[in-house]
Amino acid sequence: MTKKVKAAIIGSGNIGTDLMMKIMRQGQFLEMGALVGIDAQSDGLERAKKNGVVATAEGVIGLSKDPIMSDIEVVFDATSAGAHIENDRVIRSIKPDVKVVDLTPAAIGPYCVPVVNLEQHLDARNVNMVTCGGQATIPIVAAVSSVTEVHYGEIIASISSRSAGPGTRANIDEFTETTSKGIEVIGGAKKGKAIIILNPAEPPMLMRDTVYVLSAKADTVEIEQAIEAMVANVQAYVPGYRLKQRVQFEEFGPDRPCRISGVGELSGIKTTVFLQVEGAAHYLPSYAGNLDIMTSAALATGEKLAERALDQASSVVV
Repeated sequence: MTKKVKAAIIGSGNIGTDLMMKIMRQGQFLEMGALVGIDAQSDGLERAKKNGVVATAEGVIGLSKDPIMSDIEVVFDATSAGAHIENDRVIRSIKPDVKVVDLTPAAIGPYCVPVVNLEQHLDARNVNMVTCGGQATIPIVAAVSSVTEVHYGEIIASISSRSAGPGTRANIDEFTETTSKGIEVIGGAKKGKAIIILNPAEPPMLMRDTVYVLSAKADTVEIEQAIEAMVANVQAYVPGYRLKQRVQFEEFGPDRPCRISGVGELSGIKTTVFLQVEGAAHYLPSYAGNLDIMTSAALATGEKLAERALDQASSVVV
């Protein structure tokens, strides 16, 4: 039986609970050690107890006082941007080298989108999962960047208002700022812009993302192939991620100039991609694809960190 690394999740709300269910169902190198919350009556903490997982309603301080902390090697933080800074400080005061996967927009560690740049940050003590919109759209911008120079990337993430809890709503500004920066830092665009729409439609809509990329001229067949390959790579850990229709292209240039504020007049190709993300419904409803892609990306990241830790431990023993 494969040895596993114990993980703790801070945040017993929808995201933290869904991530816990994913680890318990799908974890190859990770196993649940503890779930941390601040509401003793939360459904997440109740589920943790029923499944034999250490549960504390005393926040990160409660985790730090529990003996299980000595066995924890990977910590996921599913709270808020403001809370994450203090959580990271407290955890690191006890275990300086513990790996932290940040699901908030705090971004005190490097941005990480598993299919694009996870391998570059396996030694980082803290990695940031950008945002749900970033996890869904940055791979597309990066795919175009792998073919040609990207001048500008703009994404519009539309999610059901039902799937936007208090944490998401409180971090809207951080969402747009972090996603915009991620489009540039990870996606490779010279300038990025992000917009989020909370749609109150009933029945609730699935997550939809629109990606606009303005790039230098290139072979559109090559661009489309790169995008399709990237979508397949994301589907490996987010099965509900897919293209809604074929990639669209439009040329622009001297006769049809495109002006972007802060960038100027551009010529080249406009690539438009329409995406849909359906959740796996491990804990959350299927329309909450925005939350599912975050927990799925976090799990993929945590699994890779755990596998690396086990490999390193094995090599030391040998």
